[in-house]
Amino acid sequence: MIDPLTRLIHHPYTPPAGFAAPQPGVFKASTVIFPNVAAMRSRDWKHKHGYTYGLHGTPTTFTLEERIATLEGGLQCVLVPSGLAAIANVALALLKTGDEVLIPDNAYGPNKALAEGELAAFGITHQYYDPMDVADLAARITPKTKLVWLEAAGSVTMEFPDLIAQVRLCRERGVVSALDNTWGAGLAFNAFDLDGAGLGVDISAHALTKYASGGGDVLMGSITTRDEALHLKIKLTHMRLGLGVGANDAEAVLRALPSIGLRYRAQDQAARALALWCLTQPQLARVLHPALAGAPGHAHWQQVCGAADARGDGAAAGLFSVMVDARYTPAQVDAFCDALKLFKLGYSWGGPLSLVVPYDLASMRGQWPAHLARGTLVRFSLGLEAVADLQADLTQALAQALPT
Repeated sequence: MIDPLTRLIHHPYTPPAGFAAPQPGVFKASTVIFPNVAAMRSRDWKHKHGYTYGLHGTPTTFTLEERIATLEGGLQCVLVPSGLAAIANVALALLKTGDEVLIPDNAYGPNKALAEGELAAFGITHQYYDPMDVADLAARITPKTKLVWLEAAGSVTMEFPDLIAQVRLCRERGVVSALDNTWGAGLAFNAFDLDGAGLGVDISAHALTKYASGGGDVLMGSITTRDEALHLKIKLTHMRLGLGVGANDAEAVLRALPSIGLRYRAQDQAARALALWCLTQPQLARVLHPALAGAPGHAHWQQVCGAADARGDGAAAGLFSVMVDARYTPAQVDAFCDALKLFKLGYSWGGPLSLVVPYDLASMRGQWPAHLARGTLVRFSLGLEAVADLQADLTQALAQALPT
């Protein structure tokens, strides 16, 4: 007679097949059960042909990977615990001692910190290039260059580079191009077909923490490719680093994905409305938003994102920055941020809550961008609040902390 506790663990019941619902099932596993030794020895985890161990994928994570690949315009995808983990996974898969990586000077700060820290310790060198000068990028590519990072729009200062020229240059020089595509989210443009004729990046890295999640409550990243050999390099490093994501986090992103287009478009429209209003405020010396005429790289944004913009889809995300006039001290700018009530102080973006962060730009760049007047930079991330309420919040904070 088998003990009831043993029977609980080895219960024979299997639910009937054929269940369907709007959301995919959530499968949690470290151990995966094999029917026999032959299956254990023969299953191939690298190509989604079967399941071997939780880190190598479950039906839940495989489903999310396939949907992100479709969103990004790619063919393969791996999931990692954060956007920064995606950047690190790419770097460690493609670079070795003696190699060099080129990074735009307006890149996401932790990408630069990784190059200056761990990569430098591994004997991997780096250079920062001017993202708005393709000639500067061309001059820095050498036989040591094995990876070029691209970013559109640039972190915090929101410049939109000549992505098409940058990618074409990398192709001509035989260097892998990797785009931090968190801002575009796979919606503003197709990173793998920038010109409508198939010219695209080799890798698209995406912080699913932002728009894909949409709730401000999930940390996750993705790495999408179209080349099988490149994908396998990334996936093998992914395996050797032991990177994985939680099933409930994958579930949260899967649940949010169907509404990503609606949310992205709404936050895009809100950001444009407030950016235009900020142009009229005398305390603000510059408004940085790639969809605004005269913004740094506006013509490049039109070239790459114009098709999505013409359709009325989201084509410019929900972020913009302002340069507060230099007559105001950094302490006054901090007081302005503190005076905001609906805009909360916090990093990240893409969630339902509007956020604000003041930045010390001089400490973040190799040199002050030539196209920007001096001042103190503040970045806004638009949530899903009513635009009129957010405008009123900005109005009262400007009057309180930055009097004209």
